[in-house]
Amino acid sequence: MTNFALNAEARSDLGKGASRRLRRNASLVPAVIYGGDKAPLSISLLAKDFAKLLENEASYSHVLSLNVDGTVETVLIKALQRHPAKGFVLHADFIRAVADHKLTTSVPLHFINAETADAVKLQGGEVSHTMSEVEVSCLPKDLPEFIEVDLAKVAIGQTVHLSDLTVPAGVELVALAHGNDLAIANIHASRVQGE
Repeated sequence: MTNFALNAEARSDLGKGASRRLRRNASLVPAVIYGGDKAPLSISLLAKDFAKLLENEASYSHVLSLNVDGTVETVLIKALQRHPAKGFVLHADFIRAVADHKLTTSVPLHFINAETADAVKLQGGEVSHTMSEVEVSCLPKDLPEFIEVDLAKVAIGQTVHLSDLTVPAGVELVALAHGNDLAIANIHASRVQGE
């Protein structure tokens, strides 16, 4: 488990023009913290520190500590607005993580043993992924960094569903709770045949 912490400053200058000035003149990223039983809080983050944090995939599904002018807020990244061509973050939305309240967020799927599965290695099958992340509901302390999908024993023509996943204790798959056993991946016969 990695501890993700960032420093932030509360901001009172709001609006599109103020946000542009923050990005252009001070290299800051405007952001808002929502949720919990507190009012929304407008903040700004140092762009280079935030970009460095986002280089680690785990930061997207981890509880982060934001030090806002001496007060620590535990938050999750809810949404990022990026520049359409350059990819840097223009604005961030965070949601407060309250210790005794369940939260709903997306967690990445890590597919393992795809290359060494018999259906791929011996029978020439191809792996097709239909999902790269799943929505989970859990307490902040139970939030997994990722969920593994083991493809070692998947046969050609077989599909892996949400019900086939092994999730940590205290974690619930939202789609499965609503009765939707969605397909995650499958191994199918190669469409290109060798001579």
